[in-house]
Amino acid sequence: MKSRVEELKNISAQQFDLCVIGGGATGSACALDAQLRGIRTVLLEAGDFAGATSSAATKIIHGGVRYLEEAIKGADLQEYHVLVRALHERIRMLENAPHLTRKLEFLVPSYHWIDVGYLDVGLKIYDWLAGPGRISPSKYLSKEETLKRMPDLNQNGLVGSVAYADGQFDDARYNITLVQTFTEAGGNALNYARVADFQRGASGKISGVVVKDQLTEETLIVSAKAVVNATGPASDSIRQLATPTAHKRMRPSKGAHILLPMDVFPTEDALLIPKTEDGRVLFAVPWCGRLLVGTTDEEVSPEAELVVTKADIEYMLRHLNHYLARPVTPDDVVSGFAGARPLVGSEDGGDTKKLARDDVIEVDAASGLISIMGGKWTTHRAMAEDTIHRVQQSLGVAQTDSQTRNHVLYGGQGFTDDYWEKLRGKYRMISEETAHHLTSKFGIAADKILALTSENAALAQPIVAGYPAIQAEVVYTARHEMAATIEDVLARRIGVQLYSWRDAIQAAPVVGLLMAKELRWTTSFRRAAITHYVEKINHLLDSAGLSRRRSPVSTSSESAAAER
Repeated sequence: MKSRVEELKNISAQQFDLCVIGGGATGSACALDAQLRGIRTVLLEAGDFAGATSSAATKIIHGGVRYLEEAIKGADLQEYHVLVRALHERIRMLENAPHLTRKLEFLVPSYHWIDVGYLDVGLKIYDWLAGPGRISPSKYLSKEETLKRMPDLNQNGLVGSVAYADGQFDDARYNITLVQTFTEAGGNALNYARVADFQRGASGKISGVVVKDQLTEETLIVSAKAVVNATGPASDSIRQLATPTAHKRMRPSKGAHILLPMDVFPTEDALLIPKTEDGRVLFAVPWCGRLLVGTTDEEVSPEAELVVTKADIEYMLRHLNHYLARPVTPDDVVSGFAGARPLVGSEDGGDTKKLARDDVIEVDAASGLISIMGGKWTTHRAMAEDTIHRVQQSLGVAQTDSQTRNHVLYGGQGFTDDYWEKLRGKYRMISEETAHHLTSKFGIAADKILALTSENAALAQPIVAGYPAIQAEVVYTARHEMAATIEDVLARRIGVQLYSWRDAIQAAPVVGLLMAKELRWTTSFRRAAITHYVEKINHLLDSAGLSRRRSPVSTSSESAAAER
């Protein structure tokens, strides 16, 4: 990506065929699909790329075993469509970003033989529906085999488990990589660019957008022949900005997750808890050195604050502890996150957990606004493909095939599982853990990050003790990924915030100083940015009922970084 300053100049001086509003998974995928078809496209995001729903997933690439059960029991064709589409898209996500994804086996423990039979049959159907996209066949595991793979599982009454395969991915990095791939293809993208109004032609159709730069408070006009609204849970606000009489369609649902140290339940496989008290499933998944547990389902308003609460933690641990030999307590929680699912409401209302995760494309007759609503991460590419078909209709051009089905994303070209070894052989000063971290976050672009250490050896130093990220990543993401705040770096680009809230607080001064040098922050602005970030993390700790940490603005770590 270019810098924000460069993109601001580029965007205000061009006429675009398409403007995509929303830099989450769906919007970024729409922008990439359009650009690869030769449609001149600009992507605008009100916050940071992947700053909301798209970085708050369970990090699973899946069809959804719950959708299979609901499709069969309720003879629900909509759930069936979501399931089959996701199963077919699953393999494309794995192949298009090999550095950000991996295959993962899920174990469903059974404490009654009848459950074994039920699960075994159901997951065989799951395999069959995947067709050529099947990862590996599901199978029954004996009690002994199950405990060998999950030794800290509750053994009382255990008869075995059923194992099946899905995928896992780094959602925030995948989203940012979609944007990076889009800009490499010639597209223009800008974060912290809120659409405040629409421009209209003589017919009343939208001809562009009025954009407010959230960082500089400046306003600019972006001209475009077509506009796509891909703002997820916020879709209604854009729809009503275009047509004030449009009725609301979104039913956002809060999903919360927590992260625990891996030693509370050491495993290389994922655990699926098949039934919670409210009829959902719960996952416990190894992810980036932590055990990721989630999720909840609570209908919320679009304006609701999305944080992990003490009640969320109690709910998840209550269900998880039924399956563990050693119970986990809230004190074990090291971090968490919550986001809103972009569910599209049904006509008869009902609980959000019963709403299908299908997507809906709406073309507003009065304004011409094209809205893509609903869906899920696994189907983001297919949703984008369908949306750009509609865009081509709107533009009055012939429909062309999508180029994204087999398009390898930025950093994945030529990537192999042993790339980290090659990287470490070239840059011997980095640890094995850092080499793994860099390649799993940036793929072959990790070489560009480490090249910065040749200019300044101090950039090879860790950001915070105990986490493999190095200071060169901060410089790289500020220069080439439009990271504009401390949270942009720690939460979405290098992952420290999800690894540990307390580690993120300790890392903030070093990140703040490095960003200040790159983005030319004043000393007072830098200190304010660090204080703001620390206060935000402490607020997350308070909401979760966990102990706070004091601000480390004046710390030896910042002084040491300043001396370098």
